[in-house]
Amino acid sequence: MIFNTDTAKKTAELLLQINAIKLNPKNPFTWASGWKSPIYCDNRITLSFPPIRNYIRDEFAKHIEKEFGRPDVIAGVATGAIGIGILVAESLGLPFVYVRPEAKKHGRQNQVEGFLQKGQNVVVVEDLISTGNSSLMAVEALKAAGANVKGMVAIFTYGFDVAVENFKNANVNLHTLGNYATLLDEAVAKRYITEAEQETLKEWRDSPSTWGQE
Repeated sequence: MIFNTDTAKKTAELLLQINAIKLNPKNPFTWASGWKSPIYCDNRITLSFPPIRNYIRDEFAKHIEKEFGRPDVIAGVATGAIGIGILVAESLGLPFVYVRPEAKKHGRQNQVEGFLQKGQNVVVVEDLISTGNSSLMAVEALKAAGANVKGMVAIFTYGFDVAVENFKNANVNLHTLGNYATLLDEAVAKRYITEAEQETLKEWRDSPSTWGQE
């Protein structure tokens, strides 16, 4: 679920401006999963643009309190959401922790880094939702550490059916600043892509795992 359509439009506009989202239907990218994709999203670039990172920080802070109430802790998912997660925690005056993809193999062998007490209410900050698997693994790690996870916020989601199903099955409430459909509309309106390319990008989202295969 997006917070609201105005936020989604503004988020799309800003991400397109700084090339955080690259659209290239004619020469697709290859994801780590092996999927061929006409779109690539790198929201970490937002940290290099103070007005944009401040916009994201402020929208997250405002909507977290509105949707989830004031949590005890903000948690960022490593590595992409550590930076923006810290900014949100600072804005709200809250403690911050981050969650590794897996526990360290040495030292204290932590997966959750920072001070977290059992029973504390946590909102998770993520930069990008694709299938949702890695994001939900972070939620499970926080729950295993005794946290009460109120929900998750993310900058952008592709809106894959598998992600919607994964979050539903995990009973995790997800809210995002931007989404794929709004991004495509904005990209056409601002002439980043043509309407024909928009159709290609829509086709990819409907079947990303098989798109572009001979």
